Amino acid sequence: MFLAGPSEDINFFEILFQNSNFLILSSLSDTYIFHMVNYQFTFEKEAHMVNPDPPDSPTRRSRGRPRGWDDKTAQNTIKSLDRAMEVFEFLSEGNGKALTALASEMGQSPATVYRILVTLEGRGLVEFDPIEQIWMIGPKAFVIGARFLRRTSLVDRARPVLRRLMAQTGETANLGIEKEGDVLFLSQVETHSSIRAFFPPGTLSPMHASGIGKALLAQMDEDRLSRTLKHRALSAFTEFTITDPIALRRDLEEIRARGFSIDGEEKNLGMRCIAAPVFDVNAEAVAGISVSGPTSRVGLADIEELSLSVMQAAQTLTKAIGGISRPKGASI
Repeated sequence: MFLAGPSEDINFFEILFQNSNFLILSSLSDTYIFHMVNYQFTFEKEAHMVNPDPPDSPTRRSRGRPRGWDDKTAQNTIKSLDRAMEVFEFLSEGNGKALTALASEMGQSPATVYRILVTLEGRGLVEFDPIEQIWMIGPKAFVIGARFLRRTSLVDRARPVLRRLMAQTGETANLGIEKEGDVLFLSQVETHSSIRAFFPPGTLSPMHASGIGKALLAQMDEDRLSRTLKHRALSAFTEFTITDPIALRRDLEEIRARGFSIDGEEKNLGMRCIAAPVFDVNAEAVAGISVSGPTSRVGLADIEELSLSVMQAAQTLTKAIGGISRPKGASI
């Protein structure tokens, strides 16, 4: 999260869906591009697997799923591809790196890293700046990431809802989903105020210290909640971060009962966030909508009014994607 000054409201995703001008590439974070590429790689890998069973086999499996589908051990992974993706991910975390620095930081030989980079360069996934002598994420990464977004109408449907929410509350409106135990921010409409919260698309945030994160955690069944919390340390970011599992579960029960969550300076001092879940056709929480701003504007006295706006926006988006809202306090 960043505090940002006044800027023009750039509608990244509407530009993405309405034309193919990739000049907006520079406006998207490398982290965003990487996460979208990882989504698409996983999707395409699954889609292109071949079903070894004959059509009349009595134990025929779903198309695209070979024997050992659930076996994720080393024998079913391609080590060279895994190493290449590791380099790609590492490179995406910065604004460009020299070969020697990249190899040193990863503990790999420069020759190995160079071969990987050249291979990725051939696909347009990375590119080399001969003047600065650095490697960086390439334009094809954006193209692949954009394909993921076209698979779902969530972001597209959320944009007008986020705009209305920002106009109604005067604070920055956000959309996020759960991604491997973290919150992945997909879209944002910023307030025009000089001091505001800023979460670039692709930003990851820990769920226990996030308004959207806690809104989604509160809708998980016990098994999924236990698995999610088991693999994520409840790290402290401020004096207000909830780091005790029992206290967090108690907070989640209250969130489920009232229908919205509050991040009260739990990730960043001086910032408060109010969030509510968005549900799909199966009444499963698939995303969260929030408003966030400085505590000087989002005070304790403002929570009741703002929470009503946030919950209404979440219900509107739920309906827009054909979802079914879950009643407040409903058992899971």
